[in-house]
Amino acid sequence: MHNKANEVEDSKKGPEFDIGPWFNFTTFDIFGELGFGESFDCLENSRYHPWIALLFNSVKAAAFISAAKFFPLITLMLMKCIPESLKKMQKDHFQQIVDKVDRRLSWELDRPDFMSHVIKSNGTTKMPIGEIYATFMVMTTAGSETTATTLSGTMNHLVSQPETLAKLTKEVRSAFQSESDMTLDALHDLTYLDAVLREGLRTCPPVPWMLPRIVPRGGDTVCGTWLPEGTAVSIQAYTLNRDPSFFHSATSFIPERWLPEASTNPKSPFYHDQRNAVQPFSVGPRECLGQHLAWAELRLILARLVWAFDFEAVEGKKLRWEELRTFLLVEKKPIQVRIKQRSN
Repeated sequence: MHNKANEVEDSKKGPEFDIGPWFNFTTFDIFGELGFGESFDCLENSRYHPWIALLFNSVKAAAFISAAKFFPLITLMLMKCIPESLKKMQKDHFQQIVDKVDRRLSWELDRPDFMSHVIKSNGTTKMPIGEIYATFMVMTTAGSETTATTLSGTMNHLVSQPETLAKLTKEVRSAFQSESDMTLDALHDLTYLDAVLREGLRTCPPVPWMLPRIVPRGGDTVCGTWLPEGTAVSIQAYTLNRDPSFFHSATSFIPERWLPEASTNPKSPFYHDQRNAVQPFSVGPRECLGQHLAWAELRLILARLVWAFDFEAVEGKKLRWEELRTFLLVEKKPIQVRIKQRSN
């Protein structure tokens, strides 16, 4: 992505640059290499791979089907309302993952990627093939689109708040003389970078919808209300994260609420913030398996970009995140920025 950003900056084709797709290109290419042993080649071709282009339409269909299940008496009628074109897109979308999985399973090369963990030494698989297809379908989406959404939302806030961007840029550039010095261990020590990303996850949760849990056998009491077994219980992350009863200036992007002194100094306006309410990776035995990979990508990508480039907003083209639509995932709109190589 760094090299492509250089090309954009050097091309002089125009002062504006939609950075959102490039976050997607980067995260999908990374997952392609780690998951299947082959990149989606989005960065190389400067465009979405057909599988990614189909992703959001497939997610829309899944959201519709999921909602229909809450109305069992009319489910069949609602299912018939789904356009055939949308059903075909969802089928084609799944087939492309099937093809990638089959191609990776056919390799004789012992490559240390995600797939290697589901392949036995004799070449047979540990899981049924259908389960492998379904697992990698979910992993490819969850391991790339969500990280790109977080980066997009965070960058949108940063260019809209130059003083916050300047503070982050100063921290990163002061810590490293060259990009090659940016190890994950070193980046983990940057408190403001961490605060910026956590605030990005709070204000722009990549999975804003509900992550449900099922009430166990015998029923249970949740928030003072008894619920029968089998009841789905969940909460909207976007709504919770912006609840003023949990956060001071809840709708504002303020990374300082995540700095250590905010939780230790009673005079801090953020002292009473309920920071543990923000759970972008969910909690418990079903929490995100890839959260460590996500944190690695978030830190490396954002730090490398602000180390090497200066960013600024395009006047009159601020994206209002709260106006975006969601269908399980966020339907993003262009994030217009100006980019140039750092001056010193």
